[in-house]
Amino acid sequence: MARSHIAAALAIASLGLLITFHLISQFGLPSLGFFRFSYDPDDTTTAPGQIPILPPVSQPSAFDHEPVYLLGVGKADITGPVVEINLMGYADPNQVGSGLRQRLYSRAFIVGSNDNPEERIVYLVLDTQSGDTAVRHGILEGLKELGPEYDCYGKSNVAVTGTHSHSGPGAWLNYLLPQITSKGFERQSYQAIVDGALLSIKRAHESLAPGYLTVGETEIHNANINRSPFAYLANPKEERGRYEHEVDKTLQMLKFQSAEDGKERGVLTWFPVHGTSMLGNNTLISGDNKGVAAVLFEKDMQRPEEGSNGFVAGFSQANVGDTSPNVLGAYCEDGSGEKCNFEDSTCGGRTQPCHGRGPMFRKADEGASSCFEIGQRQYLGAKALYLSMVTKGRLLSGPVKSFHTYRDFSNQTLQHPNGSVVNTCPAALGYSFAAGTTDGPGAFDFTQNDTGVPNANPLWSVVRNFLREPSETQKACHYPKPILLDVGEIERPYLWTPNIVDIQVLRIGQLLIIISPGEATTMAGRRWKEAIAASASALAFTSSTSNEQDPPIVVLGGPANSYTHYIATEEEYGIQRYEGASTLYGPHTLNAYINATTSLLPHLFYPSGSKPPIEPGPDPPIHTNISYNFNSAVRFDRAPFFKQFGQVLTDVAPSYQRGETVRVTFVGANPRNNLRLEGTFVAVEHLQGGKWVTVRDDSDWDLVSRWRRTSTVLGTSEVEVTWEVGERGGMVSGGLYRVRYFGDKKDFGSGEVEAFEGVSGVFGIE
Repeated sequence: MARSHIAAALAIASLGLLITFHLISQFGLPSLGFFRFSYDPDDTTTAPGQIPILPPVSQPSAFDHEPVYLLGVGKADITGPVVEINLMGYADPNQVGSGLRQRLYSRAFIVGSNDNPEERIVYLVLDTQSGDTAVRHGILEGLKELGPEYDCYGKSNVAVTGTHSHSGPGAWLNYLLPQITSKGFERQSYQAIVDGALLSIKRAHESLAPGYLTVGETEIHNANINRSPFAYLANPKEERGRYEHEVDKTLQMLKFQSAEDGKERGVLTWFPVHGTSMLGNNTLISGDNKGVAAVLFEKDMQRPEEGSNGFVAGFSQANVGDTSPNVLGAYCEDGSGEKCNFEDSTCGGRTQPCHGRGPMFRKADEGASSCFEIGQRQYLGAKALYLSMVTKGRLLSGPVKSFHTYRDFSNQTLQHPNGSVVNTCPAALGYSFAAGTTDGPGAFDFTQNDTGVPNANPLWSVVRNFLREPSETQKACHYPKPILLDVGEIERPYLWTPNIVDIQVLRIGQLLIIISPGEATTMAGRRWKEAIAASASALAFTSSTSNEQDPPIVVLGGPANSYTHYIATEEEYGIQRYEGASTLYGPHTLNAYINATTSLLPHLFYPSGSKPPIEPGPDPPIHTNISYNFNSAVRFDRAPFFKQFGQVLTDVAPSYQRGETVRVTFVGANPRNNLRLEGTFVAVEHLQGGKWVTVRDDSDWDLVSRWRRTSTVLGTSEVEVTWEVGERGGMVSGGLYRVRYFGDKKDFGSGEVEAFEGVSGVFGIE
């Protein structure tokens, strides 16, 4: 999560943050920081960049085994307001939504014990920047209202993860800091996520049926790099030598298969790459590269011989902290064309010109082409792995278990690996936090790799102290981080960041899933997974069908349940690049997470009914009813004089070639009037057999709608729809087409909302 406008926020704060919250939100904090692919079953070649890693045990067919799990999958729309709300991720107050490129979804995966149906887990993959304390609370409260059959879902077994997209609407988070650039908390944005997540769980629950789970992995070599290699190199050489790459290239997959008819019902994958393919100047809503990958897989699986329209593909994050989708590296965009400084990612001592480059960076499309390419690479790697698992893979068997508790990380005491006793600290962010990253550089004179005495204008310490001057104890606890924002000790008007964190692990047979509330760096994730695997092995981890020890499989999913920024190793923390500066609870943050999860791991191995209770810990505060909101409501909509809503202002051309872009502009209305969840704002229709058939909608990457306010006083606006008729849209048949727009207008007097439609002229595709 990159940040580039923190200096502006601090300057405003110096004038009186708590009194002038609206002004802060205007100036903001620094940027923090489809196609219808058809797989050829006769083509058995591996896509470039993917190396399938087939497990050593080959099984002739899953049907040789009895059903071992109760499985359910579900998907629902969570697309919030696509205009007039700040996007969540870069925290640039100027990055305000102006339309939609691809809808956002919640994907729910339920696994239950076939022997004891009450033992279940729910794993949610949301197309959002992260999980969140208030969002999870809303989901859990909503589950209680669905009736007694949903009583088996609760705090212990529901995990809420985000894909870490930086292209979704914001203003839905629980704590103050991420609310500032979003101008507070917007109920419509929050409720879209909660309601959609609940609907996806409901659909998954209603689809529960016996089935098989198979796990496998592959390597994808061309979809991520390490954006902080200087910090990574601070880790011990011997430890680094055990790994070939500076980031994890492994994509791990859990495949859901029906026991009744053998059809594949879904896949859940873990692969680490930041959702920053769409750049900081993008204002169109999308799920970034993981949203692309998921939709590509799902549309591919709509073929009857391979699956059904109910197939769900979840592309979850892993140890994402120091990864980047800008795989060509970071270069100076100052005319020199040189690579950025290795130690601090600057160009001539300045952070702003240093930008990472995606695979299609030369296309001036706010990162859309690079985003699609990185998403497609994940999809192709996952699809190749999926096909290889038909006859090879590791069939899971064994119990379904979970635990969850809260821990106050403002002062956790734990034993360091060297035997000493250490503590965590109240949350704080360092100066390098304001420098941002190569995915989203910061502002002013902040730089990465800034330890000890900060290399920044002393004015910032004055501004810092106006908000809260950190105590000497706090400074010593966080050393060598120079504290810029003592966020964990600021409680006015309400908490800025969490001190109470979620501790959760899920178990499905041999598979253990760490639910991480923060962005673990590559090496932090490796250490955490190794610690869980070692502890599980020591607990005599065995499969239910064999007396021989079956080694555990450990994955990490997040950022989940809340958002606790970053989790760096102690060595990376000492370098104080962005990831270390954003590690909230001091240098021992990672060890605290490892200690908390491994100490509770025995609860996943007790026999059913004999597990002792876990202390729930202190509940985190929920701010949904006290949060500020300075986002203006939609007042009314009007059509221009002598025009009607839905009327075509600029029509399509008579015909187009493949590779060209169809454009049409309509008299529009504010899309915040109706989010059209489970529906679409725009569609492309094809004339087939005398009937108009929808062939593109909001779920397709190549169909884009842009909204523009033409007069605030008169309430007029227009919508431009573009359809890129090319390779990213898949195969397009020749024939006659038209574009349809679905809008909703708000009446000036009554405030009532009424739907309307617009239709373009007919055009041909040759």
